This record gives sequence, C-alpha cells and structure tokens, in this order.
Amino acid sequence: MIYDIHHVTTYEYGAPVRYAHCTMRLSPIDLPGQKVLANTLIIDPAPAQMVERLCFFGNRVSSMTITTAHSELVVEVDTSVDVDRAPPPDPASTAPFEAVREQAFASASLAPDSPVHFLQPSRYVPRFPPAVDYARESFTPGRPVLEGAAELMRRIRSDFKYDPKATVVSTPISEAFEKKRGVCQDFAHIMISALRGLGLPAAYVSGYIRTIPPPGKKRLEGADAMHAWVSVWCGEGVGWVDLDPTNSMMIGNDHITLAKGRDYADISPVAGIILGAKEQDVDVQVDVVPREEVELEVE
Repeated sequence: MIYDIHHVTTYEYGAPVRYAHCTMRLSPIDLPGQKVLANTLIIDPAPAQMVERLCFFGNRVSSMTITTAHSELVVEVDTSVDVDRAPPPDPASTAPFEAVREQAFASASLAPDSPVHFLQPSRYVPRFPPAVDYARESFTPGRPVLEGAAELMRRIRSDFKYDPKATVVSTPISEAFEKKRGVCQDFAHIMISALRGLGLPAAYVSGYIRTIPPPGKKRLEGADAMHAWVSVWCGEGVGWVDLDPTNSMMIGNDHITLAKGRDYADISPVAGIILGAKEQDVDVQVDVVPREEVELEVE
C-alpha cells in the first residue's frame, strides 16, 4: 500500500517572533516493511540555517534556525511511503514473558534497537506501580509474552475512553490512569510503564494511521492526525512487535511509522525555543491518502 501524506502545522503568535530554533521529527525512514519514496519539508518563513541528522535511535531530525521576524510559522511536509509489512507472529508461539525478561536484562548490546534502552523509566514514563498491578492480570506465570501484551492492549482499549479534552501533552500518566481517559499518547505511555514495570522492554512509536470513513461517506481532508502506539520486545527470536492500544490492534499496513524512542520526549514532532511571543495557537492538519483511492477518483 502506497500512502501520500500531507502534514501541515501552523503556529500563530500573539506577538512577532524575532528568533526561533526548532527541532523536527517529521520525516520517516526506511524500515522493514516500510520504504520512503519521497519526502519534502517546506518552512515559511525560510530558515537561515537547516541541519539534518539521524538521532541515536535512527530517527531523522531536522534542526532549523529562523532569524526573520514573523507572526506565523508554517511547517509543511509531503511524504510518500510504501508499506508492506509481514504479518505479526502468532502470539501463542512467543516465549514465556519470564524468559523474555531474562533475555532483556542479560543483553550486552548497546545498539539503538537493543532492549536495554527500553527497560528503565524515562521522562514521560516513570515507575508507576498501579499500572504494573493492572498489567499483572494479563501476565499469568508462563504466559507467552505477545499473548500477554495483546491482552493488555485489549483491556486498555476496553477500560479507557478516548477523550482529547481530558489531557494535554504534559499530563502525567498517573492522572490519565486515574481518569481512565486520554488520547493515544496517554494510552501508549501507560502501557509502556506497565510493561517496563514487569521487566519487559517497551518503546514509544509515533506515526500516522489510515482512517476509514463510515460506509457511503467521503474521507474528510485534514481529519487524520498523528498517532502513537507501543513496540514491545518479544525475545531474541522474534524481536520488536508493534501494538496499538488506542485501537486494540497489532500493527499492519494501516500504520505508517515516523519515529521511535523511549517516550514522547524522544520523538516529539516539533520542539524548540522562540523569542518574542507571549501566546501562540497551533493548528495541525494531516491527510493520509492511499494512492489507490486517488487513482480510483481519477478514473
């Protein structure tokens, strides 16, 4: 499946900004089952300096400096990605979670995808015993690791309500857990905290998801959004498997991976500093369009 993604972020400031330095993670990379065909990043006003690099975890990072005074900043990204993932493994065929835990703590690798980087607490995923206790029900002794993780994912989908007004980016997982409400970022952080508390490596993944309109309705332009989910390490033989607790599904060809890290702090789409503005409004518009739908409309 080839997707054409149009992502526009617009910042409107209450006062002119004289200087801005931002770091962006808005360009995906090639991964198993995912190939980037094209990627264009347009900034208005144009930066005085732009530097691109790969971070430790292999994500594409663009750093820009704007010295032109401006009251509006527009970051526009156009990406084409071919997604053709292999089916996920049978959850029941994976190793017992206790064995996976032992493998993770015994790992001597410091490579970016090593499980050792995803075992400890991080900025947005602290130790949180209530989440760990919540997860224990899904990890009875000897249970296959992916089977337990998949059940935990389904329980989060069932017990928590998606509510974009309930939390903000800085809301701690303790508050989202108590409310049983939040968005994909909250559900991913809660699941990661629960898994790490059991000694299982878990990572935070950002990206996009294809949205399918109700029967007979057209897909609304700009109605798509950035998404977040969880990647759990299932042992040396299986490796990393991605799970979406917001939608209770294993990742297939409807998800496009953008970046991976320990939590949201590692992969925030846009972050930085500005000088001159007291207030700002942010508007994000995302279109994820399968190319086959465009071809059908043309025909």
